[in-house]
Amino acid sequence: MRIAVAGGGPAGLYFSILMRRVDPGCEIVIYERNRAGDAFGFGVVFSDETLTVFEHADPLSYRQITDGFVHWTDIDIHHRGARTRSGGHGFSALGRRELLGILQRRAISLGVEIRFQTEAPPLDELDDFDLVVAADGASSAVRAARAGDFHTTLDPRHCHYMWMGTDLVFDAFKFFIAETPHGVFQAHAYPYSEQMSTFIVEVAEPTWRRAGLDRLTPGPLPPGVSDQASVDFCRELFAEALDGHTLQANNSKWLNFVTVRNASWRSGNVVLVGDAAHTAHFSIGSGTKLAMEDAVALAWAFREHGPDDVRAALDAYQAERRPVVESTQRAAQGSLEWFEGIARYVEQPRLQFAFNLLTRSRRITYENLRLRDAEFVADVDDLFATEGGFSTRPPMFAPLRLRDLTLPNRVVVSPMDMYSAVDGTPSDFHLVHLGARALGGAALVYSEMICVSDIGRITPGCAGMYRPEHIEAWRRIVEFGHRHGGCAMAAQLGHSGRKGSTKLMWLGIDQPLDEDNWEVLAPSPIAYSALNQVPREMTRADMDLVREQFVSAARGALEAGFDLLELHCAHGYLLSSFLSPLTNRREDEYGGSLVNRARFPLEVFDACREVWPADKPMSVRISATDWVAGGFDPDDAVAFARMLAEHGCDIVDVSSGQVAPEERPAFGRSFQTPFADRIRNEVRMPTIAVGAIASYDDVNTIVLAGRADMCALARPHLYDPHWTLHAAAEQEYAGEGVSWVPQYQAGSRKPPAGRADEVRKELQRSFDPATGDLPAFEADPPEMLTAPEGWS
Repeated sequence: MRIAVAGGGPAGLYFSILMRRVDPGCEIVIYERNRAGDAFGFGVVFSDETLTVFEHADPLSYRQITDGFVHWTDIDIHHRGARTRSGGHGFSALGRRELLGILQRRAISLGVEIRFQTEAPPLDELDDFDLVVAADGASSAVRAARAGDFHTTLDPRHCHYMWMGTDLVFDAFKFFIAETPHGVFQAHAYPYSEQMSTFIVEVAEPTWRRAGLDRLTPGPLPPGVSDQASVDFCRELFAEALDGHTLQANNSKWLNFVTVRNASWRSGNVVLVGDAAHTAHFSIGSGTKLAMEDAVALAWAFREHGPDDVRAALDAYQAERRPVVESTQRAAQGSLEWFEGIARYVEQPRLQFAFNLLTRSRRITYENLRLRDAEFVADVDDLFATEGGFSTRPPMFAPLRLRDLTLPNRVVVSPMDMYSAVDGTPSDFHLVHLGARALGGAALVYSEMICVSDIGRITPGCAGMYRPEHIEAWRRIVEFGHRHGGCAMAAQLGHSGRKGSTKLMWLGIDQPLDEDNWEVLAPSPIAYSALNQVPREMTRADMDLVREQFVSAARGALEAGFDLLELHCAHGYLLSSFLSPLTNRREDEYGGSLVNRARFPLEVFDACREVWPADKPMSVRISATDWVAGGFDPDDAVAFARMLAEHGCDIVDVSSGQVAPEERPAFGRSFQTPFADRIRNEVRMPTIAVGAIASYDDVNTIVLAGRADMCALARPHLYDPHWTLHAAAEQEYAGEGVSWVPQYQAGSRKPPAGRADEVRKELQRSFDPATGDLPAFEADPPEMLTAPEGWS
C-alpha cells in the first residue's frame, strides 16, 4: 500500500508511525513544507486521559513524549489583583518543537520517508498512491481542491489572538484578566518545559481596535515575521504577570481563530485528519490532542479492515471520530464564546467569576469540579449563599424573589402542550399531568400555552382561556398545585398565528388539518411551509382584537389564581412572528426595524401588565435566535430584552428557534443557556434557561455560575414528575427549598445503595486529583468490577 501524507505535523507524523506498525510493508511519503527543525508556536497540552491512548498506540514514542513533560494540576485565575486557585485538573505539556522532533525521529526509524521543504503535489499527481492523507492544517490545500466533496464551512471568530512564549516558568495553568480603558484583554499561559511557558493574548475585535492594535504595524507581515510592536504592547500590558521576564515571539502576529467543520471527511481515497478536518479553540487545549487521536483512529481502522479496503476503513474512521470531535467542538465553541463575551462577567465576585470561567465549556460542571477541588466549590457555595442571604445549600435550592412572589428553589416545570383539551377546556388529564408535577418539588409549574382565542389554537386539542368554563377548569388545577404541592403556578398565554390549525403532535407535527381548518393570522401573508395555509395579514383592527383577547385571558388567569403570567413570544407563534424579519415583512410602523417589529408584542405586554396585579411578576418567553441567516438573532434578543425590562418584565424565559422550518440549530448540552446568560449579564435582568438541561448538576452549574436565575426542564419532568425531589435525595439534601408532601414523606430518602453505588462512592472518596490515582483494594476486587469469563 502506498500512502501520501500532506503535512508533517503531529497528525501526519503520528498516523505514519502507527500505520507502519499496522502494516510494516506499506510505503509512506510525508510532504512537509518546512524544515526539520521548524516549529511555529510554543507548547502543546495533553490531558491525562489522552495519554492513556498514546501509551497503548505506540509505547516507545509515548515514553519519549512523557519523559519531556511538565505536569501540573492547578489552574489560577488572576482577576482584579487577586489570584484564585483551583486544583485537581491534571494536565501535561511539552514544547511543540520537541514533540515534532520525537515524532519525526520515530517515523524515520520505522521507514517513513519525510520530504522536508517540499509542498505536497496536486492531487492529480498523486494518482499512484492508494491513500492520500490531508494533514496540512486549517488552511488545507488538499481540502480546498475537493471542497465540493467535503462541504467545508469556515467560521471566523470575533477575537484576535497572538501566540507567544516567556522564559517565566509558571507553576500552574494561568488566566490573566487585564481590564483597560479600551476593554478586556486575557492571557492564557502554561509551562511546557523547565525553561519556558506559552503565553497567548486574546482580545475582542472592538477592544483591539480601540487600543489601536489594527494600526500599530502598518501593512501585512511576510510569512515567518512577527509583529514585534504588538509583542511589545502585550509585554507592557502584562508586565506584572511577567514579573520582569521576557515575552518571546515565533511567527507571532494577530490572528482570528477559525472553526473548521466538514460535512464529510473523505473523498474517494483522500481523507482529512487534524486541523484539516476540524479545529477546536485553543482555550480547551485540544488541537494537537484531537489531531493525534485522529491518527490513532485512522490507523486502527486500517488494522480492522485491512489495507486493501480503503473505502471501508475511511468510513469506519469517520463514523468513529466525527461524534467525538463534534462533541469537543461544541465544548470549544462554548469556551470561545465565553471568552468573546468575557467583558460581561468581570463584574462578578472573584470566586463566582472563577467558577464561571472553569465551567465555561459545560464539560466541567459543579459536581465534576467538586470532585477535583471540593474546598473551592464549597467556598463558591458559601459566597453565593452569603450574597443571597440564605444558608449554604446546593445552588438549585436557593430561593428567588420576583416582586412579591418568593420561589423556594430554581427549578421550573417547563410549559408542555398536551393537546388533550376539549374545545379549549383543560381536562382531567391536565389535572393529573400538572398535579403530579406540582407534587414533585419544582418551585414553579407552568401551564401549557393557553390560547387566547379559538383561532389562536395550534391544534383542536390545545387549551384556552376564552370561555368561562376554561377559567373554572384552570382554577381547579391551580388550586390543586397550591394546596397539595405548595408550588407557584404560571400561566403562559399565546396565539398560534400562522402555525395554527394543525394536527395533534403525534398525528403530524405542524401539518394542517385534513378538514375543518380555521383561518390563521400573521403579520405578513407568509405560510410556515408549503403544506400550511397562507395566513391573512393582520389589519389594525385584527391587532386591536388580539390585544384585547390577551387582556381577557390575563384577567382569566388572575381569576383562576395563577401566580405568574407569561407571554409566549417564541417559536414562531403570533407575537414571535412579529419579531422575526423572516416572518414580518410589513411596511408600516409594525415592520422593518427591531423597534417597529417589537411594537405590537410590547403593546400586548403593556396591556396585560396593566390588568395583572403589580405585586405579581410577568415573564416573556422568546426565541433568542431563529437559527437562520437574516433572522432574529442573539443581538436582537438582547435589545428586545432591554425593551422588556423597560416595560416592566420581571424575567425572560429564553428559548430559541422553531420560527422557520429551514432552521439549523446547534444542538448540544444546555445549548440555549448561552442566550439566557448573555441577556442576564448584559441587560442585568433575571432569566430562565431552557433546552437540553437534563441533570441537577447542570442546574447547579448554571445557577452558581450566574448564567441564569432559573432552569426550566420539560422532558426530564415527563420521565420523572418528582425530578426535583429526587435531585435533592441524590444530593443527600433535605433542607430549605425542598418539600415533600406528607403523603410521600416515607419515600423521601434514597433507597439503600447497591454494591455498585458503594464502590462508586468509595472511588470518589479515594480519588487523588493530584495524580489521577484510584484506590487499590486490599481484598479481591468487588464482584461488580470482575469481568465475566470471555469479557475484556
